[in-house]
Amino acid sequence: MGRLVVIEGLDGAGKRTLADGLVAELNARGVTVTRMAFPRYDADVHADLVRDALHGRLGDLVSSVHGMAVLFALDRRDAAGQLRALRARYDVVLLDRYVGSNAAYGAARLHEGADGPFVEWVRALEVDRFGVPVPDLQLLLRVPLDIAARRADQRAAADSARPKDCYETDGALQARCAAVYDGLAAQGWLAPWSPVDGTGAAIDGLAEVVAQALGW
Repeated sequence: MGRLVVIEGLDGAGKRTLADGLVAELNARGVTVTRMAFPRYDADVHADLVRDALHGRLGDLVSSVHGMAVLFALDRRDAAGQLRALRARYDVVLLDRYVGSNAAYGAARLHEGADGPFVEWVRALEVDRFGVPVPDLQLLLRVPLDIAARRADQRAAADSARPKDCYETDGALQARCAAVYDGLAAQGWLAPWSPVDGTGAAIDGLAEVVAQALGW
């Protein structure tokens, strides 16, 4: 059975770049890898509703922290069967965002910490009720807030199809979210976490970190 490895971090942290490098390193070691990103825009109706809400096209839905969290969770519930099938075919299933994102952003919106009731509510909803697969390893990509914000601005400027949403434009929310992520990692919430310094131009040796964390 393949391992489920998740990359978490703020908007603009560089998760896609990290994933590209990690896939290349793992492939060079003979490890088979497949990737998926959440929300699954243009692939799942719940993800598309998330996008519409984040860009102000669904009235006041975005103001409901729990309502948005349910949409994020339903996207993963819909993908649960596919994730299990992929784990049977590949050594590593690499995810860009997963349950931890729902917990971190929702708790941050409610001004709660990693030990608050919202984080437990997300776990109960996604893992206990919806039965989504639990990850084997969660990589927390850490970057200073100003660097993440600059990268998000650059991405939006370079791609007109990806304008910043209301979460990405809220600097205070991003700061609170970073603190919740740190708390989740410190307590090993849901699965082991490995912090990764994302400030460098390239992140070398990450495959070894993953291998050691997975006991390979």
